[in-house]
Formats: sequence, structure tokens, C-alpha cells
Amino acid sequence: MENNGNTNNRVLLQGTVVSEPAFSHSVLGEDFYECFLQSNRLSGTDDVLPITFSSRIGTNVEKGERLEIDGQIRSYNKPDEERGRNRLVLTIFAREIRKLEENEQDRNEIVLKGFLCKPPIFRTTPFNREICDILLACNRAYGKSDYIPLIVWGRNARALKDALVGNEIEVEGRVQSRNYIKQTEKGDETRVAYEVSVANLLTRANAFEK
Repeated sequence: MENNGNTNNRVLLQGTVVSEPAFSHSVLGEDFYECFLQSNRLSGTDDVLPITFSSRIGTNVEKGERLEIDGQIRSYNKPDEERGRNRLVLTIFAREIRKLEENEQDRNEIVLKGFLCKPPIFRTTPFNREICDILLACNRAYGKSDYIPLIVWGRNARALKDALVGNEIEVEGRVQSRNYIKQTEKGDETRVAYEVSVANLLTRANAFEK
């Protein structure tokens, strides 16, 4: 992934727009829209991810188009009436949009550098796979931060399990969507979670040894 100046939060996503863009909000007279983009993995699994873009760069985005999104993953708090508190919502904020050529394959790449803001949660699956859940705070302009959930596997999970709040961590991987079942008063509901699946831990392997 080439460096476009975003050194601590960079997403490059290629895929197909699978929803009609809808108006989201306005800031200082600039309109923003949302849509979903489907990016296929080599395994055949599809990630369907939320995209936010400004009318200044994406006025002609249409369902069915194949696009490249160059931007950042952003988080914000949204009121959840069911739980009576805010919930963390993720979106990919587009800085640049490019139409893909017919022969270009889907890509889904992310590089993040930030600070651990909660203790890691380390666990082992019934199939003996080691997993570590991380919440990373990535700083951006004007004193704001984005809080990004990461899922880390294997030896990288073991390396991070002893990390402390405030440790700086740098990773690369992909943004993924994952369905899960939520038990509610109305019964079981299928919901979607978004997270970063870490492929490589770029921080020194011994950085978190006690």
C-alpha cells in the first residue's frame, strides 16, 4: 500500500457498491452520504462494509459500480435505545474514490497505529485457536480519536495478551464484517459487527514482555 500521508490510519478498499447512496448528514454546508461496498476475500467470503463520503468527491456513486476507496476507518457513538447507552459505530471514511477497471481484483487492506485503551482479552476457541481482542485508539486531527476493535490470532495474539493500556501498537490486516446472533426481548436477531482482522503485528515482538 502506497503512503498517501495517512500514517496511522489508512484503508484501501476495492469492491462493488451494493446499496444506493443515502444522505447521512451535513457539516458546514458539506453533505455526506452513506452506502455499502462488498469486497470479496480469496476464500470466497464477502465483507459488506459501510462507506461514508462527501458529495465533493462522490456525487456520481451508484449501486453496482466497482470502486476503490482510499481513506480511514472512523468511529462514532450512536445512541442505542434498547441498551439505554451509546454504542460504537464504525464506518470507512473516503478521502478519494476511483472507478475500477474491469480486470482489477478486490482488495481490502488497512494499516493502523495507535494506543491500547482497554486490557486485551485473550481466549482459546474449542478448536484450540488462540485469539486476542484489542481496542485501539488512533489519533486524528483536531484532538479527536477513533476507537477500533481488532481481532488477533495465533502468535500475534500471544504477543499482545500481556500488553498494557497505553502501549503503542501498529498492525496491518483487513476490515471485516461478521454476523452474530443477539438475544433480545423480541427473540434472537442476526446483527453485523465490524472489526479489523490483524494479519501482521508491526510492533516489536518483545515490546510487551513484563
